[in-house]
Amino acid sequence: MNRILQISFLLSLVFLTSFAYAHGMSEAEKQSILQGGNLQYLKIGATHMLTGYDHLLFVFGIVFFLTTFMDVVKYITAFTIGHSITLITATLMGVTVNYFLIDAVIALSVCYIGYENLGGFKKLFEKGLDMIWAVFIFGLIHGLGLSTRLQQLPLGDEGIVWRILSFNLGIELGQIAALCVMVALLFKWRRTQSSLQISNVSNNALIYAGAFLFLFQMHGYSHTLDPDEFPFPEDNHFHAHEKMDRPTPVPGEEYLKIPGETLPDPLGL
Repeated sequence: MNRILQISFLLSLVFLTSFAYAHGMSEAEKQSILQGGNLQYLKIGATHMLTGYDHLLFVFGIVFFLTTFMDVVKYITAFTIGHSITLITATLMGVTVNYFLIDAVIALSVCYIGYENLGGFKKLFEKGLDMIWAVFIFGLIHGLGLSTRLQQLPLGDEGIVWRILSFNLGIELGQIAALCVMVALLFKWRRTQSSLQISNVSNNALIYAGAFLFLFQMHGYSHTLDPDEFPFPEDNHFHAHEKMDRPTPVPGEEYLKIPGETLPDPLGL
Protein backbone atom coordinates (compact mmCIF):
# COMPACT_ATOMS: atom_id res chain seq x y z
CA MET A 1 0.00 0.00 0.00
CA ASN A 2 2.84 2.38 0.89
CA ARG A 3 4.52 1.69 -2.42
CA ILE A 4 1.33 2.45 -4.36
CA LEU A 5 0.87 5.78 -2.58
CA GLN A 6 4.47 6.78 -3.28
CA ILE A 7 4.23 5.88 -6.97
CA SER A 8 0.93 7.77 -7.27
CA PHE A 9 2.52 10.82 -5.68
CA LEU A 10 5.44 10.76 -8.10
CA LEU A 11 3.18 10.29 -11.12
CA SER A 12 1.25 13.39 -10.11
CA LEU A 13 4.53 15.29 -10.05
CA VAL A 14 5.38 14.10 -13.54
CA PHE A 15 2.10 15.63 -14.67
CA LEU A 16 2.79 18.86 -12.81
CA THR A 17 6.27 19.28 -14.28
CA SER A 18 4.73 19.49 -17.73
CA PHE A 19 3.72 23.02 -16.76
CA ALA A 20 7.39 23.95 -16.62
CA TYR A 21 7.45 24.16 -20.42
CA ALA A 22 4.60 26.67 -20.63
CA HIS A 23 6.23 29.89 -19.41
CA GLY A 24 7.09 31.45 -22.76
CA MET A 25 5.29 34.72 -23.55
CA SER A 26 4.72 36.57 -26.79
CA GLU A 27 5.30 40.31 -27.09
CA ALA A 28 1.53 40.85 -27.14
CA GLU A 29 1.17 38.97 -23.85
CA LYS A 30 3.98 41.01 -22.30
CA GLN A 31 2.30 44.24 -23.38
CA SER A 32 -1.03 43.10 -21.95
CA ILE A 33 0.68 42.43 -18.62
CA LEU A 34 2.13 45.95 -18.56
CA GLN A 35 -1.25 47.45 -19.37
CA GLY A 36 -2.91 45.33 -16.69
CA GLY A 37 -1.17 47.29 -13.94
CA ASN A 38 -0.28 46.16 -10.44
CA LEU A 39 -3.35 43.95 -10.11
CA GLN A 40 -2.06 41.86 -12.99
CA TYR A 41 1.24 41.29 -11.16
CA LEU A 42 -0.64 40.41 -7.98
CA LYS A 43 -2.66 37.84 -9.92
CA ILE A 44 0.47 36.39 -11.53
CA GLY A 45 2.16 36.12 -8.12
CA ALA A 46 -0.79 34.29 -6.59
CA THR A 47 -1.08 31.98 -9.58
CA HIS A 48 2.65 31.25 -9.55
CA MET A 49 2.53 30.22 -5.90
CA LEU A 50 -0.59 28.08 -6.31
CA THR A 51 0.97 26.26 -9.29
CA GLY A 52 4.50 26.24 -7.86
CA TYR A 53 4.56 22.62 -6.75
CA ASP A 54 8.13 22.85 -5.39
CA HIS A 55 7.22 25.81 -3.14
CA LEU A 56 3.99 24.14 -2.06
CA LEU A 57 5.74 20.88 -1.21
CA PHE A 58 8.22 22.74 0.96
CA VAL A 59 5.45 24.67 2.76
CA PHE A 60 3.55 21.42 3.25
CA GLY A 61 6.62 19.90 4.85
CA ILE A 62 7.03 22.91 7.15
CA VAL A 63 3.53 22.69 8.63
CA PHE A 64 3.30 18.91 8.61
CA PHE A 65 3.91 18.44 12.33
CA LEU A 66 2.90 21.90 13.56
CA THR A 67 -0.11 21.57 15.83
CA THR A 68 -0.73 25.13 17.04
CA PHE A 69 -1.69 28.27 15.17
CA MET A 70 1.24 30.23 16.64
CA ASP A 71 3.75 27.62 15.49
CA VAL A 72 2.37 27.82 11.95
CA VAL A 73 2.59 31.62 12.07
CA LYS A 74 6.17 31.52 13.41
CA TYR A 75 7.62 29.15 10.84
CA ILE A 76 5.69 30.51 7.86
CA THR A 77 6.71 34.05 8.85
CA ALA A 78 10.36 32.98 8.82
CA PHE A 79 9.89 31.48 5.36
CA THR A 80 7.97 34.54 4.13
CA ILE A 81 10.58 37.02 5.39
CA GLY A 82 13.32 34.96 3.77
CA HIS A 83 11.78 34.73 0.31
CA SER A 84 10.54 38.34 0.40
CA ILE A 85 14.06 39.64 1.08
CA THR A 86 15.65 37.98 -1.92
CA LEU A 87 12.61 38.39 -4.17
CA ILE A 88 12.59 42.16 -3.74
CA THR A 89 16.32 42.90 -3.49
CA ALA A 90 17.46 40.54 -6.26
CA THR A 91 14.83 41.91 -8.64
CA LEU A 92 15.68 45.55 -7.90
CA MET A 93 19.40 44.85 -8.31
CA GLY A 94 18.89 42.76 -11.43
CA VAL A 95 20.56 39.71 -9.87
CA THR A 96 19.73 36.57 -11.85
CA VAL A 97 20.78 32.96 -11.63
CA ASN A 98 20.22 30.04 -13.93
CA TYR A 99 16.61 29.05 -13.29
CA PHE A 100 17.35 25.34 -13.65
CA LEU A 101 20.10 25.47 -11.01
CA ILE A 102 18.10 27.51 -8.49
CA ASP A 103 15.09 25.24 -8.96
CA ALA A 104 17.40 22.25 -8.41
CA VAL A 105 18.44 23.72 -5.04
CA ILE A 106 14.77 24.36 -4.21
CA ALA A 107 14.10 20.70 -5.00
CA LEU A 108 16.80 19.74 -2.49
CA SER A 109 15.01 21.87 0.10
CA VAL A 110 11.98 19.59 -0.37
CA CYS A 111 14.22 16.58 0.30
CA TYR A 112 15.56 18.34 3.39
CA ILE A 113 12.16 19.04 4.92
CA GLY A 114 10.98 15.47 4.33
CA TYR A 115 14.15 14.04 5.89
CA GLU A 116 13.86 16.45 8.83
CA ASN A 117 10.26 15.39 9.46
CA LEU A 118 11.35 11.76 9.60
CA GLY A 119 13.89 12.63 12.29
CA GLY A 120 16.83 11.95 10.03
CA PHE A 121 18.97 14.85 11.23
CA LYS A 122 18.34 14.01 14.87
CA LYS A 123 19.98 10.67 14.18
CA LEU A 124 23.02 12.40 12.67
CA PHE A 125 23.27 15.28 15.14
CA GLU A 126 22.63 14.97 18.85
CA LYS A 127 20.48 18.11 19.08
CA GLY A 128 19.34 18.16 15.47
CA LEU A 129 19.26 21.36 13.43
CA ASP A 130 17.51 24.60 14.33
CA MET A 131 14.43 24.29 12.13
CA ILE A 132 13.45 27.96 12.23
CA TRP A 133 16.80 29.09 10.82
CA ALA A 134 16.80 26.35 8.21
CA VAL A 135 13.35 27.49 7.05
CA PHE A 136 14.55 31.10 6.87
CA ILE A 137 17.67 30.20 4.84
CA PHE A 138 15.67 28.08 2.43
CA GLY A 139 13.22 30.99 2.21
CA LEU A 140 16.09 33.13 0.89
CA ILE A 141 16.78 30.51 -1.77
CA HIS A 142 13.12 30.19 -2.74
CA GLY A 143 12.94 33.99 -3.05
CA LEU A 144 15.85 33.97 -5.47
CA GLY A 145 13.97 31.47 -7.59
CA LEU A 146 10.84 33.65 -7.47
CA SER A 147 12.91 36.69 -8.47
CA THR A 148 14.33 34.81 -11.44
CA ARG A 149 10.78 34.07 -12.60
CA LEU A 150 9.63 37.64 -11.97
CA GLN A 151 12.47 39.08 -14.02
CA GLN A 152 11.19 37.16 -17.02
CA LEU A 153 8.11 39.43 -16.93
CA PRO A 154 8.05 42.92 -18.47
CA LEU A 155 8.63 45.15 -15.42
CA GLY A 156 9.03 48.40 -17.37
CA ASP A 157 11.00 51.45 -16.22
CA GLU A 158 8.35 53.30 -14.20
CA GLY A 159 6.56 51.87 -11.18
CA ILE A 160 8.85 48.85 -11.01
CA VAL A 161 8.87 48.84 -7.19
CA TRP A 162 5.07 48.65 -7.03
CA ARG A 163 5.05 45.84 -9.59
CA ILE A 164 7.55 43.87 -7.53
CA LEU A 165 5.58 44.47 -4.33
CA SER A 166 2.35 43.51 -6.06
CA PHE A 167 3.90 40.26 -7.28
CA ASN A 168 5.21 39.58 -3.78
CA LEU A 169 1.80 40.27 -2.25
CA GLY A 170 0.26 37.87 -4.74
CA ILE A 171 2.78 35.24 -3.65
CA GLU A 172 1.77 35.72 -0.02
CA LEU A 173 -1.96 35.57 -0.80
CA GLY A 174 -1.47 32.38 -2.80
CA GLN A 175 0.58 30.94 0.05
CA ILE A 176 -2.14 31.75 2.60
CA ALA A 177 -4.79 30.12 0.41
CA ALA A 178 -2.69 26.97 0.05
CA LEU A 179 -1.92 26.93 3.77
CA CYS A 180 -5.60 27.01 4.70
CA VAL A 181 -6.19 23.86 2.69
CA MET A 182 -3.04 22.13 3.98
CA VAL A 183 -3.70 22.89 7.65
CA ALA A 184 -7.32 21.75 7.35
CA LEU A 185 -6.29 18.45 5.75
CA LEU A 186 -3.52 17.86 8.29
CA PHE A 187 -5.91 18.60 11.17
CA LYS A 188 -8.34 16.02 9.83
CA TRP A 189 -5.52 13.53 9.20
CA ARG A 190 -4.25 13.72 12.80
CA ARG A 191 -7.61 12.36 13.99
CA THR A 192 -7.28 9.16 11.97
CA GLN A 193 -5.86 5.89 13.33
CA SER A 194 -3.49 5.58 10.37
CA SER A 195 -1.82 8.94 11.06
CA LEU A 196 1.61 7.41 11.76
CA GLN A 197 1.51 5.34 8.58
CA ILE A 198 0.42 8.34 6.49
CA SER A 199 3.18 10.40 8.10
CA ASN A 200 5.92 8.00 7.02
CA VAL A 201 4.52 7.64 3.52
CA SER A 202 4.01 11.38 3.03
CA ASN A 203 7.48 12.43 4.17
CA ASN A 204 9.21 9.67 2.25
CA ALA A 205 7.21 10.84 -0.75
CA LEU A 206 8.53 14.39 -0.16
CA ILE A 207 12.09 13.05 -0.32
CA TYR A 208 11.39 11.10 -3.51
CA ALA A 209 9.59 14.07 -5.05
CA GLY A 210 12.46 16.42 -4.24
CA ALA A 211 14.97 13.99 -5.73
CA PHE A 212 12.84 13.62 -8.85
CA LEU A 213 12.53 17.39 -9.26
CA PHE A 214 16.27 17.80 -8.70
CA LEU A 215 17.08 15.33 -11.48
CA PHE A 216 14.46 16.95 -13.70
CA GLN A 217 15.99 20.41 -13.27
CA MET A 218 19.56 19.17 -13.75
CA HIS A 219 18.45 17.40 -16.92
CA GLY A 220 17.02 20.71 -18.14
CA TYR A 221 20.23 22.54 -17.21
CA SER A 222 22.38 20.06 -19.15
CA HIS A 223 20.20 20.59 -22.25
CA THR A 224 19.94 24.38 -22.18
CA LEU A 225 20.92 25.64 -25.63
CA ASP A 226 20.73 29.33 -24.72
CA PRO A 227 21.37 30.66 -21.19
CA ASP A 228 18.50 33.14 -21.70
CA GLU A 229 15.93 30.49 -22.56
CA PHE A 230 12.99 30.15 -20.16
CA PRO A 231 12.93 27.19 -20.32
CA PHE A 232 13.72 25.38 -23.55
CA PRO A 233 10.63 24.57 -25.63
CA GLU A 234 9.60 20.96 -25.66
CA ASP A 235 10.14 20.65 -29.41
CA ASN A 236 13.78 21.73 -28.97
CA HIS A 237 14.53 18.79 -26.69
CA PHE A 238 15.26 16.47 -29.60
CA HIS A 239 17.47 19.10 -31.24
CA ALA A 240 19.42 19.52 -28.01
CA HIS A 241 20.21 15.81 -27.98
CA GLU A 242 21.17 15.95 -31.66
CA LYS A 243 23.60 18.82 -31.08
CA MET A 244 25.15 17.09 -28.08
CA ASP A 245 25.59 13.76 -29.88
CA ARG A 246 26.72 15.10 -33.28
CA PRO A 247 30.52 15.20 -33.77
CA THR A 248 32.20 18.53 -34.50
CA PRO A 249 32.28 18.95 -38.30
CA VAL A 250 35.59 19.23 -40.09
CA PRO A 251 35.96 21.97 -42.76
CA GLY A 252 35.30 20.51 -46.15
CA GLU A 253 33.10 17.70 -44.85
CA GLU A 254 29.37 17.66 -45.46
CA TYR A 255 27.19 18.83 -42.56
CA LEU A 256 24.38 16.71 -41.26
CA LYS A 257 21.65 19.31 -41.15
CA ILE A 258 18.82 19.12 -38.66
CA PRO A 259 15.48 20.27 -40.13
CA GLY A 260 14.87 23.92 -39.32
CA GLU A 261 18.49 24.60 -38.25
CA THR A 262 20.78 27.04 -40.06
CA LEU A 263 24.38 25.85 -40.10
CA PRO A 264 27.45 28.01 -40.72
CA ASP A 265 29.53 27.69 -43.85
CA PRO A 266 32.73 25.87 -42.75
CA LEU A 267 34.72 27.68 -45.46
CA GLY A 268 33.34 31.09 -44.58
CA LEU A 269 31.92 31.60 -48.08
